[in-house]
Amino acid sequence: MAALRDVLLSIAQTPHRLRRRALVTWTPAQETSEVRDRSGARMKRRLEWYDLVGLGVGGMLGAGVFVTTGRVARDTAGPAVFASYFVAGVSALLSSFCYAEFSVRVPAAGGAFSYLRVAFGELVGFFGGANILMEYVLSNAAVARSFTDYLASTCGITEPDAWRIQVDGLAKGYNALDFPAVALILVLTLCLCYSTKESSTVNMVITVFHLLFFVFIILAGLWNGSPRNLVRPHGLAPYGVRGVLDGAAIVYFSYIGYDSASTMAEEIRDPARALPVGIAGSVLVVSALYCLMSLALCTMLPYTQIAESAAFSAAFREKVGWEWAGSVVGAGASLGIVASLLVAMMGQARYLCVIARARLVPAWLAKVHPSTGTPMNATIFLGLCTASIALFTELQIVFEMISIGTLLVFYLVANALIYHRYAELGSNRSLHVLLFLLLLTLSSLGFSLSRRIQGQCQWGMALFGTISIAITAIFHCRIRREVAEPSSEWTVPLMPWPAAASVFLNVFLMTTLKVMSFQRFGLWSLVIIIFYVCYGVHSTYTAEENEAVNAMIHHANMDMS
Repeated sequence: MAALRDVLLSIAQTPHRLRRRALVTWTPAQETSEVRDRSGARMKRRLEWYDLVGLGVGGMLGAGVFVTTGRVARDTAGPAVFASYFVAGVSALLSSFCYAEFSVRVPAAGGAFSYLRVAFGELVGFFGGANILMEYVLSNAAVARSFTDYLASTCGITEPDAWRIQVDGLAKGYNALDFPAVALILVLTLCLCYSTKESSTVNMVITVFHLLFFVFIILAGLWNGSPRNLVRPHGLAPYGVRGVLDGAAIVYFSYIGYDSASTMAEEIRDPARALPVGIAGSVLVVSALYCLMSLALCTMLPYTQIAESAAFSAAFREKVGWEWAGSVVGAGASLGIVASLLVAMMGQARYLCVIARARLVPAWLAKVHPSTGTPMNATIFLGLCTASIALFTELQIVFEMISIGTLLVFYLVANALIYHRYAELGSNRSLHVLLFLLLLTLSSLGFSLSRRIQGQCQWGMALFGTISIAITAIFHCRIRREVAEPSSEWTVPLMPWPAAASVFLNVFLMTTLKVMSFQRFGLWSLVIIIFYVCYGVHSTYTAEENEAVNAMIHHANMDMS
């Protein structure tokens, strides 16, 4: 009866607790000291700047380009898929700048969750953190399934589901059981539980070989291709500019991974120097390689003949006639997918660990193993979740769900950087900064929706584009007189323009996604809010109240003594 009475009392106090907790913020100092101590043992600072570069490149390189390029080139953008990668790369670079500055200011393992909680409070932080976790788990499951395709291609098997077990009793899209993908995820989970430094070394070795492999694909593809394939059969951009931009939103999946580098902040010896280089530098390198890779694929054969599954292996084997090259591509892609999964699974565990430190999920997920210095509980839990999804779910079901979650989190981080710099660190009133962010979002949304009205709406695009530039210029002129002097730490240059451009591009790319993506995302968002209201807010409220009481008792005992 006592337990039931406590539950009913908590439910009755929900509005009060929401008012107390939803908008509460933490300072960077608290995030890196008090909150971090809740994990017990600390993560070990054993990584150097080159480890971070390797993790950033390894986290992105290979997974997305092998999974998405064939589908986007064939069905969405045509041969202009390289332009889709360029647009997505520009957006990812701008977002990476925001991540880099935040990671220097808040060198904690929580990544976007910590940044949003510092700027906007607990509820927004949890919403962003839950979305980034969803994106990681789904993308890792999708990438693991593509590993099976390329591994089969290495062995000369071209049937996509040859190594999967078909189960007639399950719904279509969930009836091809992928046990090789599950085995890969479980092996990597064990590796990550053992040591971060050794995992980073493995990633570095794989990434070096993978860079050489990428160079081989680019040179061999361009050598055996023909520029005429870029315009056959229906021109360079058969789906128009809309297809290029729609493709950019989908291939953004390929840039998932650079934010994993920001979650290594607690394990880097010199985070202020290494984080900006590792995060932004890796995006530049990978963007260039992605554009060249997709261009090489589309020169080898017309876009209508590109295979949807294991596209690069199929192009070399069936169109160029290099049987051995098809096997090499399959082996190299499999290797790159292993590196990408290793880094992504490393990042997702640290996100969950810090969310658990905040008491928004069960606290046992925050524990760091004292001998290995790794968040073992979070690593195992998310490894099992990822393996379960990879066992059942087809790739196409999760692609656009991943993109919308990623774009939303990057949009929130760009907003948080502007707010944190000019409202928290500067002398500006927060209302002025929030008003600017609202107007910027609305004008970006107006521009994006204008493009979708009856195909094109030029006057609307021109109007809202001009408004976006004008309000950013006005805000820039205003804050230039009022903002505090920049710190000696690394900061994004030419602010607020890069962060404002990131807001604009993320809104624009989100509006190119299909309605089904927003419906699925809406359901997931509802689940997040319900979980926070029913569990998160009560857990954090109780934990903070208990800590306050314990602190009072401690001080009273000190006074008595």
